[in-house]
Formats: sequence, structure tokens, C-alpha cells
Amino acid sequence: MALTQVTALWFLPFVLPICIWVAWNDMKFMKIPNKAVVALFAVFVVVGLIALPFEEYLWRMPHLVVILAIGFVANMAGLLGAGDAKFAAAMAPFIALGDAGLYMYLFAALLLVAFAGHRIFRAIPAVRRATPEWASWTSRKFPMGLALGGSLALYLLLGALR
Repeated sequence: MALTQVTALWFLPFVLPICIWVAWNDMKFMKIPNKAVVALFAVFVVVGLIALPFEEYLWRMPHLVVILAIGFVANMAGLLGAGDAKFAAAMAPFIALGDAGLYMYLFAALLLVAFAGHRIFRAIPAVRRATPEWASWTSRKFPMGLALGGSLALYLLLGALR
């Protein structure tokens, strides 16, 4: 089943602030707070009961476990941080299984845009002066929360605009 407009409209106002918080926090501190992961999961648990048919709601819960297992292996391989893996797992129930392929394309595109945009903005002295305390400007690592939060927000926004 694909994301419906009604489902996206239910989730978007609750998820969008969390996605912005995650992107900002990851750029500033290079960390995704556990509170953000718990908050995102709590939104799904509570709002999902209203936004989704109950059977689909239940079927989406295992998405979290599968993505957490994949994220754990990716973290152990050094491909991404633990916070990234946990946030991706909390995001997973929001993605309709019928949209998984589409979402992966959306995430890949947004990852490229976020990476290029981050590298461009960190090279601009005025931006660096405006945000001198941001750890991501000097880190060799990329703040994946920018792409993760951005892709979930965009996915739900596109669903709401159907």
C-alpha cells in the first residue's frame, strides 16, 4: 500500500519539527539525540492509530526492527553513526511498503543534494561566521541527519500534496 494524502497530512505536522530538529542538531553537534528518536517513534505510535487502518499500522511496526538490524550492521561496518541507524529505524514505519523503492530514490537524491549543499555552505566564510559553533563544518564526517530528516519530511510533504 502507498502513502495516502490523509495519512501524510496526519503525520506531517508532528514529524516536520522533529526532522528539522534532527537536521539542525546533527549539523551543530554531529549527534542525533535519542530524544528525537523516541519522539519520532512516539508520534508513529500515537498518530499512526488515527492515520492508518489498524492492520496496516500493525504491519508497519516490523519495519522498525528490520531497519534497526540493517542499521546496526552498517554502524558496525563504520558506514553510519549509531544515531543515524536509530533515527532511520524510527523513520521506517512512516514509509509505506509500497513506496519503499520510490523512497530509496528520494533518499538517494536528497543525500546527494544535502551532501553537496553542506560542503558548499561550509566553504562560504559568511555562513561559517554565522554558525561558528557547528561541529559539522570541521568534521570529516557528513551529518546524515540532514538527509534522513530531510527525506522523511519531503516524503510526507509530497504525499500531502497528492
